[in-house]
Amino acid sequence: MNRFPLWKYALIGFTLVAAFLYALPNFFGQTPAVQVSPVRTLEKADPTLLAKVESLLKASSVSYNGVELADNSIKARFASTDLQIKAKDVLESGLGERYTVALNLLPASPAWLSAISALPMNLGLDLRGGVHFLLEVDMKAALEKAAIRYQNEFRTELRSDKIRYGRISREGDAVTVHFATRDQRDAAINKLGTAFTDLAYTADDQAEAFTLTARLKPEAEKQIQEFALQQNITTLRNRVNELGVAEPVIQQQGANRVVVQLPGVQDTAKAKDILGRTATLEIRMVDEQADPQALEQGQAPFGTEIVPTREGSLIAVEKDVVLTGDSITNATPGFDNTSGQAAVHISLDGKGARIFKDVTRENVNKRMAILLIEKGRAEAITAPVIREEIGGGRVQVTGMESAQEASDVALLLRAGALAAPMQIIEERTVGPSMGAENIAKGFNANIWGFIAVVIFITFYYRVFGLFSSIALAINGFFLVALLSLLQATLTLPGMAAIALTLGMAIDANVLINERIREELRNGATPQAAISAGYERAWGTILDANITTLIAGFSLFWLGSGPVRGFAVVLCLGILTSMFSAVTVSRAMANLTYGRQARLAKLSI
Repeated sequence: MNRFPLWKYALIGFTLVAAFLYALPNFFGQTPAVQVSPVRTLEKADPTLLAKVESLLKASSVSYNGVELADNSIKARFASTDLQIKAKDVLESGLGERYTVALNLLPASPAWLSAISALPMNLGLDLRGGVHFLLEVDMKAALEKAAIRYQNEFRTELRSDKIRYGRISREGDAVTVHFATRDQRDAAINKLGTAFTDLAYTADDQAEAFTLTARLKPEAEKQIQEFALQQNITTLRNRVNELGVAEPVIQQQGANRVVVQLPGVQDTAKAKDILGRTATLEIRMVDEQADPQALEQGQAPFGTEIVPTREGSLIAVEKDVVLTGDSITNATPGFDNTSGQAAVHISLDGKGARIFKDVTRENVNKRMAILLIEKGRAEAITAPVIREEIGGGRVQVTGMESAQEASDVALLLRAGALAAPMQIIEERTVGPSMGAENIAKGFNANIWGFIAVVIFITFYYRVFGLFSSIALAINGFFLVALLSLLQATLTLPGMAAIALTLGMAIDANVLINERIREELRNGATPQAAISAGYERAWGTILDANITTLIAGFSLFWLGSGPVRGFAVVLCLGILTSMFSAVTVSRAMANLTYGRQARLAKLSI
């Protein structure tokens, strides 16, 4: 009557082994390490850099436990913090300013666990320590910046068609063009309406002039605001890379805010300096007569300088700057109308458009490099060949391998500076000692809560209470293993959710045990009472857990940050508790009592 088929026992055994393996890495702790990352986002960490790190450590007699290449960085493990600090000094002096060398902590779990993707959970800011910023984007300034761009482009377009106008003024995000006659205004409407489809135009007849006012359409406003937010997030990611943070959190919160969490960073002033850093863009001509071998040796022709490209090669560019990033008003990904290849469309202001037109007319079939200059170092993002004179202030850069690459290059072109101003509206620092204290308190709360539940349930339900306690412990393993498998980030609210889940998980066993007692009081045999207890309590257990799941889903859907983390752990804990409380505990009851044909009494 109370026996599982063999496949059920096999399934339970498999899940127990898997849960043990994937929960195990969380008990090995962390080991001191040094992380080496390229300062520039476009540079890649490669085996050559790994070999250089190893040679520097060996030459300085700094013993290490392992060096690996992962996540575009080199990570070296050490046996103590003293060796870690010594290695950081050695690598900083040996690698120079092209790389960021940062102290880090890496999981100390064995390599065979990592080989099966058994990794520990990530620790959040409140458990590891670090800095937290909440930044708000000034969306009004983003729209005004777009209006300034259109103000400059209007001049270029009207002059190109020789349409006379009086002046172009701007008030907020509205641009107004003044004309002497209605015919001039009508011609401008036709010209600008064709060139700038994202704008809505309003004509007005005044006593002394005819005006045309342009405003962004609602869908265009929304797109510009989204672009500004995404560009700022991309810029922040590029800048945070310099800090060498292993697991930074940079994510959108709401329509105009960005959360930046930097675990392990304690220097708030340095973090602020990095987040507020600026970069510039320059356009220069390429000296194609330069000898590549001479460039590799650091010898550049007179009047030029050597800069690296995205592909890792070197080119010589003239020192005279054609245009700076101040002339680039916008860059968007798109496609070449002729070939269909991915491309980047760049818009220049009026002055920049005139300069660019003259330069491209005089340098057809020559290469022009677009440089990103940051902290005094230049890198060529792209170096296309000029095919023809380019007028109108709109430049198309082709040669992209994919639409994603075009999107990345467009973001980099726009990410020299923030698309719109941002201000820090919330700031806090969590020290590493406080993080360790939070871990200890959260762990102790879970352990003592578990022990209290086990003592009570075992005293009250005897052997079946012991089954419930073992199932509760297995539920904890299931939950930790699942969170580790999903590589979730554990925070204090998450630890609270684990404690709550363990406390709630015992409810299912209480329902089952009370149902078995009730069946025994009604005269059922022990075997029939066990069977009826589990089967008839299942409906109540399911209903109770579904209502809690609905609450958890609501918290996840409507909440953000710590609230969503709490909701995730809560929902996963409910699912694991239903399996452990019903299936695992019944398997133990079946193995203990199921084979006794003449069972007279239950210890419950």
